[in-house]
Amino acid sequence: MLKITNAKKYFGGVHAVDGVSFEIKPKKITALIGPNGSGKSTLFNLISGVYSIDNGNIYFKGEKLNGKKVCDISNLGISRIFQKSRMFDNLTVRENLLLALDNENQKFWENLVGNKITKEKEKIVKEALQMVGIEKKIGANGGELSFGQKRLVEIARALVKPHELLMLDEPVAGVTPPLRKVIAELLLKLKKEGETVLLIEHDMTFTLGIADRVIVLDNGKVIADDTPKKIKKNKKVLEAYLGE
Repeated sequence: MLKITNAKKYFGGVHAVDGVSFEIKPKKITALIGPNGSGKSTLFNLISGVYSIDNGNIYFKGEKLNGKKVCDISNLGISRIFQKSRMFDNLTVRENLLLALDNENQKFWENLVGNKITKEKEKIVKEALQMVGIEKKIGANGGELSFGQKRLVEIARALVKPHELLMLDEPVAGVTPPLRKVIAELLLKLKKEGETVLLIEHDMTFTLGIADRVIVLDNGKVIADDTPKKIKKNKKVLEAYLGE
């Protein structure tokens, strides 16, 4: 589904991503891990078009993503949540999801002002909120939500957007242990329903508990690519990521 070949991204003399290659298989949860500064978020930004690639290629469903705009990549079927909240605090939860569903700001505002939001869209929004367990907050403004609640809404927003690949940047960072369990169960349920997930996460218990495959970066390079069971015992990973 997603194929990366010899991807490179430099910031001055810093090789943030330095010759990374791997493929993402459909209907699996793939985790991208590594110490701070290893290139994980930079790679996410290359895939989604936030950064332009300096060298190498990125393909999604066989189509080359190099040089494409963020909106065009999104419209191809890649839905992403960011490490920091990007909810509109002055909009309700419902409106935040409808905005993602329409996928175009102008179309959303025209529909909202003209009361053209269809029953089908309302149904999709409600079902997504039920899936993440936050349907009671549908009328609350984004600014009224706790950090954990915002995280759940952002996952729901990524789900309602038409997509084939779900990219999650630290979905459980800063959330409570009970909520981490809820999100873990949700992602496993989504995989069972056919979702393809690529995630970045520092919580190793969470990550190794749900991932089918783990790719480890260090200094912009892939140092390991294996099952969670084997990653736990990988000497290079222990040295680079766990400091052993």
